Amino acid sequence: MSSSVDYTSPSAQFTFDVNQSPLFIKDKQNYINILGIQQLNTLQNSSLLDIFMSPGNVVEPHYHQNAAELVYCISGAAVVSILNPFTKEILNFSITPGQVANVPQGWWHYETATKENTHLLAIFDADTPEVILGSDILKFTPANVMAHTYCMDEKQWKETTSPVKPSTYIGPYADCDRPQMMPYQQQVHYQPYRPYPYFY
Repeated sequence: MSSSVDYTSPSAQFTFDVNQSPLFIKDKQNYINILGIQQLNTLQNSSLLDIFMSPGNVVEPHYHQNAAELVYCISGAAVVSILNPFTKEILNFSITPGQVANVPQGWWHYETATKENTHLLAIFDADTPEVILGSDILKFTPANVMAHTYCMDEKQWKETTSPVKPSTYIGPYADCDRPQMMPYQQQVHYQPYRPYPYFY
């Protein structure tokens, strides 16, 4: 077994308090802690996010370009929603304590808490979980590109996306005054035009 980690070094770390490593804090019930190689230098090919949410809160749509994600429910309950890129369908998986949902590497997904005190552990097969957030895609892709690509009015696109804050992580925003709907209740089934043969 070969390893780039020097386990004999005095600086080798074998323990860490994940509570001391916040990634994102919305409020005292909705926050995410992180553990990766930056926090624990002996980690190899694994990392995790420790996620706490109250009902109706959503880990925003995103994907991990470098890792698959195994979502384990510790307490409460959640729906893990995944866009299957092959069938173009949103798959919704309800998980309760002791249950898991697997998100393959690079698949668009989000998690919604459905009970109080929901606690999820997201486990990755990489020492740093990289992420592309939906909010960042909406905010940082130039408006003229989005408008042109999707045949939209650029001003309307800017107005529509203006409330989006980069790196949302957990939504909706604390100051959101719109009626809330659980995202997983919106069953989405895409039936795209598929010329034959169908290739990417």
